[in-house]
Amino acid sequence: MKAGIIAAGLGERLAAAGITTPKPLLVVGGKTLLERTIESAAAAGAQEIALIVNAESPDVARSVRERRWPVPVRLTVKTTPSSMESFFTLAPSLGDSPFLLMTVDAITARGTLDALARAGLAAGPCGTLAVTTFVDDEKPLWVRPGGAGAIEEIGPGAAGSGWVTSGAYFFFPSVYAHVEEARRRKLGALRQFLALLVEKGERLGGFPSGDSIDVDRPEDIAVAEEFLKAHG
Repeated sequence: MKAGIIAAGLGERLAAAGITTPKPLLVVGGKTLLERTIESAAAAGAQEIALIVNAESPDVARSVRERRWPVPVRLTVKTTPSSMESFFTLAPSLGDSPFLLMTVDAITARGTLDALARAGLAAGPCGTLAVTTFVDDEKPLWVRPGGAGAIEEIGPGAAGSGWVTSGAYFFFPSVYAHVEEARRRKLGALRQFLALLVEKGERLGGFPSGDSIDVDRPEDIAVAEEFLKAHG
């Protein structure tokens, strides 16, 4: 099993509030978000990590190259127009093995990624999404669970379900079969790609992962600190 980490966003809401530290290097609970995400992926069983960071924040790439990580980290430095394109950029590194996928700003309780990986492997293709009833994001991605744990709808139409994604996913390489269709439709976000998978009849399971925190705004840092004290 491998892991992919998307850390290529520009952190615009943090920057607008005067925080100049690149988001992956923000310290929460004594570790940077990047350190926390890489170490959590390795602890969940990832034997190799594919990481994408943007080219606008060279300190992030430098910190990756200077550290000795618990597993090999394949670094890609590229500024992409969306999280979806960042995910697609990682395809050469992730296309030969089942893999976890995380965004660098999502903080979950200890053991969550390990449990997600086990659930995803057991469920099989195409993938499994960590979902929660804890809505903390300004723009949550709503999902509607259906029969046998499969997700039957993703997006605004699922808003009444009470369930949202929590920033962690488990996929099999077959997920990349729909890249060209996504680009043909000019989709612009990972959430739109996930909705496309459901539309195409791919099975996406939902794994109840408990609470999680997305560090997008300055006030999220303090919330994440308290979350880590409570959940580890």
